[in-house]
This record gives sequence, structure tokens and C-alpha cells, in this order.
Amino acid sequence: CRRGLDNQCTNYRTIGTTIDGAFAPWLTAPERALFKIRPDIPLEDAALFEPLSCVVGSVKRAPFEAGDNVAIVGGGPMGLLFALVYRAMGAGRIIVIDVADFRLEFAREIGIDAVFNPTETDVPGAVHGLTGLGADVIVDAVGNQVDAAIKLARRGGHVILFGLRPESNPPLSQYAITRNDLTLHGTFVGLNPFQQTIKLLESRRVQPSVLVTHTLPLSDLAQGIELMRSRKAMKVLIETES
Repeated sequence: CRRGLDNQCTNYRTIGTTIDGAFAPWLTAPERALFKIRPDIPLEDAALFEPLSCVVGSVKRAPFEAGDNVAIVGGGPMGLLFALVYRAMGAGRIIVIDVADFRLEFAREIGIDAVFNPTETDVPGAVHGLTGLGADVIVDAVGNQVDAAIKLARRGGHVILFGLRPESNPPLSQYAITRNDLTLHGTFVGLNPFQQTIKLLESRRVQPSVLVTHTLPLSDLAQGIELMRSRKAMKVLIETES
């Protein structure tokens, strides 16, 4: 905290994880946690402000130039938010990797350039075939795919480690990191990304509501959670009022 790293405070607390969240008719929050969004922004987009802000905060960590190729391991809501943001930033090819056919088909439908299932495809070979040398930026949106991500990178590439799996301790090739001069970026929720995220939402260049596949009332919350867990939904919007 003393160094300005608000997302790394030892007493870090956040609504929805360490504090009860918004799955309730009403929510009390401190003023400092509230940000004003222009009223003409659709509620469906504004509701995804917080996850979008995590992505905005993360992409700042890895150098990126228009035309760079991006590979994203994990085609769930967070992985596809990365895809939307990188597309708005002018990425060359965007590649999404996942084992769930529903997610891969959904990615295709929203215009992702290439999708691969590692149970069916030699993903490193396919990514290198598409990009020539490997992806410039790779995102692990799962939390235990660091070694898989490393294999997709060009020499001198950057790997964003975004997903969180506290119980996982995956092996990785330190030799590949050193020999190929790779840079790994651990990112946690982003450092003060909120004003930038508001600008992005209000520009309408990224409309995260494209990821909403189901809208349910609060009384059907359990159904919404099960849809997410079964990977039969991309993003479920819960309405707290009728």
C-alpha cells in the first residue's frame, strides 16, 4: 500500500469475495468503491464493469503494438473479455484455446479469428503455423496453464498470468523462459484501472454485454450458477429487481 500498489495491500478486501456481494436486492458500499458511468450506457454493459476493469488493468502490464498476435488460453467470460479488448486495441490475429465446444463456438460467433481445442489439435503447432513465430502476447485466463502458454509464445514474447487457481501448482519450463527471453507478468485485478475502463465503456468500442447469454431474476440465482459451472452459459446477468 505504501508503494501505491493498492491491489497488493496486506489487508486487501473486496466486495463479492471477502465482503458479501451483490446477489441481494440491496447492497451497501463505501463511496470510494463507487464510480459514475454515463447514464446512456446500457445496464448490461455497465454490469460487467468490474471484470472488464480487471482486464484493462492487466493488458497494461505487457507491451503491445497494433498488429500483434494474441493467444488466449481459456475461452470463458474473462478470456473473451481479453479478446474484445485486444481487438479494440488493434490486434492482428486473436486465437482462443479451450476444451469446451460451447465456448469455442461462441468465440467464433463473436468474430474471434481462430479457436482450438487442445484435445483435438496440436495447439502450439497451429499457433506457430498461423503466426509464423508464435504469439506476441499470451494470456492464461485459466490459472494453471503457464506451461501451455509458454509454448505458444514467440521468442521475446510476453505471457500474462491472469487466472487464479490457488490449489494448482503447475510445472513449467524455466529453460524455455530463459532461452527464449520470455517475460511473465503476474496480474491481480489491476491497479486503479477504473477511470480507463469507464472511458472504454463510454467509447462503445468494447461492449461486454455481447457475452451475456442468459438473464435471470435473483430468485433463480442457483440456476444461473449451475449454468456457469456446467459451461452451458457464457455470462449470466442476475436482475435484482423485477
